[in-house]
Amino acid sequence: MSQAPAMNNYKASFILDTRGYEQPVDTLITKIKGALVSIGAEVGEVKDLGLRDFARITDRRFPQAPFVQIRFKGAPTAPSALREKFRLDRTIFRILIESV
Repeated sequence: MSQAPAMNNYKASFILDTRGYEQPVDTLITKIKGALVSIGAEVGEVKDLGLRDFARITDRRFPQAPFVQIRFKGAPTAPSALREKFRLDRTIFRILIESV
């Protein structure tokens, strides 16, 4: 008998870089959810936290950004697969994935 792979619960926080991006933030959220589904994760609650100021500004021209939190279930390899998926994507500024 083969067992189904273990599914862990995660919370991913995304900081989006929308400089020069013409479409609404919802299109980026849809793209992120599609990427999660493509790596075999089950998307749960999605929170659009809106535009937030950075605590420490490293670039004067980029003092704030949209924040999004997504809860999902996935295999233990899901966090690294998600980071690799968005490694070269300029619209995703930072990703923090926590095990919940």
